[in-house]
Amino acid sequence: MSEHIFIGVAWPYANGSLHLGQIAGAYLPADIFARYHRLKGSKVLMVSGSDQHGTPITLRAEQENRPPQEIVAEHHQGFLDCWQKLGISWDLFTTTGTANHTQVAHDVFLSLLDKGYIYKDAVPQAYCPSCQRFLADRYIEGTCPHCHSPQARGDQCDECGRTLNPSDLLDLRCRICSASPRFEVSEHFFFRLSGFEDRLKAWIKEQTHWRQNVRNFSLGILEGGLRDRAITRDIEWGVAVPQSGFELKRIYVWFEAVIGYLSASKEWATSQGDASAWQPFWGNEAKGFYFIGKDNIPFHTLIWPAMLMGYGGLDLPYDVPANEFLTIEGKKLSTSRNWAVWLPDYLERYDPDPLRYLLSINMPETADTDFSWREFLRRNNDELVATYGNLVHRVLTFIQRNFAGVVPARGELDSQSQELLHRAETALDSVDGLLHGCHFREAIRTAMSLAQEANRYLDDKAPWKRIKHESQASATAISVVLSVLSVLKTILYPFLPFSSQKLHSYLGFDGKVEAVGWKLQSPLSGQKLPAPQPLFQKLDESIVAEESSRLGSGGS
Repeated sequence: MSEHIFIGVAWPYANGSLHLGQIAGAYLPADIFARYHRLKGSKVLMVSGSDQHGTPITLRAEQENRPPQEIVAEHHQGFLDCWQKLGISWDLFTTTGTANHTQVAHDVFLSLLDKGYIYKDAVPQAYCPSCQRFLADRYIEGTCPHCHSPQARGDQCDECGRTLNPSDLLDLRCRICSASPRFEVSEHFFFRLSGFEDRLKAWIKEQTHWRQNVRNFSLGILEGGLRDRAITRDIEWGVAVPQSGFELKRIYVWFEAVIGYLSASKEWATSQGDASAWQPFWGNEAKGFYFIGKDNIPFHTLIWPAMLMGYGGLDLPYDVPANEFLTIEGKKLSTSRNWAVWLPDYLERYDPDPLRYLLSINMPETADTDFSWREFLRRNNDELVATYGNLVHRVLTFIQRNFAGVVPARGELDSQSQELLHRAETALDSVDGLLHGCHFREAIRTAMSLAQEANRYLDDKAPWKRIKHESQASATAISVVLSVLSVLKTILYPFLPFSSQKLHSYLGFDGKVEAVGWKLQSPLSGQKLPAPQPLFQKLDESIVAEESSRLGSGGS
């Protein structure tokens, strides 16, 4: 019986280009998981979109003296281009600027308000006398009261991950003019997050299948106690507040952006011609997975679940496999200092699968990991080209030269051949279990170890030496490795979709890899194979210095 798998992925702010930290943190693991489940025959809905209402948008718009919508449209299109080139297989990638999203956000807001989970209160709000306006969260900087980072924002400290209110910060200052704001009373709506503390604690303790870092981090925040949070703010860019008297305020982005998972699901359903098609992905038989970076954990393990608890009738997240951070050349990634590798720049110069491979085999699942151009070169040349690509190419070119491009008939198998085929079947099962549990690094390493085993087998059998005097033994060895290659193109497809699809056609199969499913599909004896091309391109040593010199210079 196929599963219904809902995959919600972090919504990127549409104020700048995507970088590798975001890809490693959320988008690549989500795509791997979605492709795997489609291969398995599950019904998958993977959604996200451009977050166009955050203060990062208005900050960028003010810096560039352009309308916010112009900024959003430009970067949303850039996201779409990158997704297509990198192979991120969305069912829907939308924006928070649709009428549908506003309608769903209003529905959730009014439902929680009606049930008493949202209330109105007059509170002190940071006001900059120099700028003559109330300051939204990201217009405020100060020192975190918990870890004492001097760069904490009005809503969150990126250093320790704690959610904050502007009044929590020490040494408060306006991000625009650096003046010290004063607090003036302003009326806002609040979400009664504190009322869900006990329910959240009991629920999270039951999630023993979560990654320990995610579970422990969430419980740690709960131990410190939850406080109610303002869900409206003094700004004129965003989703309107559906209450009279609040015409000049908007719903806080942290509240309405997570509702995007639900609104995107409904938008997708409407696009399918069945407005109710989203419901099986949010019901009791479905499993919801949320792929995010470490800094987004509280919003997906505490705030969004509390909102769902209050709203009622919808499933809570089944898993939140959040990743840690990716550093660049040993340093913390910094977009402001251009210490980042920008995805559009990468995709202009290199193929997508080598990047997908490096970020997968070095994925920051439970600890920070590092990207370096030296490592990128090594992984591409020594592993993709020399180990996997060379295995494929020498087998397929051998068939062209010695068997007229036709799959040879397999003879009797010796113990070594049987053992390799058994290892291939075991790898198929092992990678299945690992991907099902969101263990992506171990899964791709298991797949590549099978390629190494096949290379050793081929070297031992040396069919190029035996072809003249032991043609049947040569044919059998080649046939066995063809079966292994078929397993490899299947178990590597979630990670390397472009090269796996090429290999699928080189092995003489029609259609898409996904149509075959998660199983061994050996090329049949007598099957005609097309002339192969190399799966991967060897890169020159010079790219390391060339790409490293771009770090920290200029911007994207």
